[in-house]
Amino acid sequence: MQNPEAIDIPQTLAQMAAALRPRLSGQPLLIGIHTGGVWVAQQLHRLLGLTEALGSLDISFYRDDFSRVGVNPTVKASALPLSLDDRHVILVDDVLHTGRTIRAALNEIFDYGRPASVTLAVLIDRGGRELPIEAGIVGARVALQPGQHLKLLGPEPLRLSVQGGGP
Repeated sequence: MQNPEAIDIPQTLAQMAAALRPRLSGQPLLIGIHTGGVWVAQQLHRLLGLTEALGSLDISFYRDDFSRVGVNPTVKASALPLSLDDRHVILVDDVLHTGRTIRAALNEIFDYGRPASVTLAVLIDRGGRELPIEAGIVGARVALQPGQHLKLLGPEPLRLSVQGGGP
């Protein structure tokens, strides 16, 4: 486990890109989850030299925690092809924690079509899963104290900040 604020993000992204290269047959579609996942996906898209447009998802209407975030979430537009049928999708997020964001993203993806496969790539896996979701590509694994949260700041330069969990 690493100290999140000491992670070399450019090096971690390069390692993620190297791990993704073998999965690039058939022109997969790279999709980032707003907001931090889109920033990570943009960097991976560039490092991998992909030519197809980058997709983005806003999962606000697919969340199961409206009671916590309120019924008026800030919504950004999703940008995906009309159909994802039989496409290999690489879903990218910044921090994997409970798995609920990924569950919401998968629900939205399947509203657009039925992909051939979905690979999850995350910059940080912080543990604490509530759902049986696991990333196929992980940049770094970190452990946080109870009450702490990890936030990706960006878009340029990308950096991690540990928040909460004070004395």
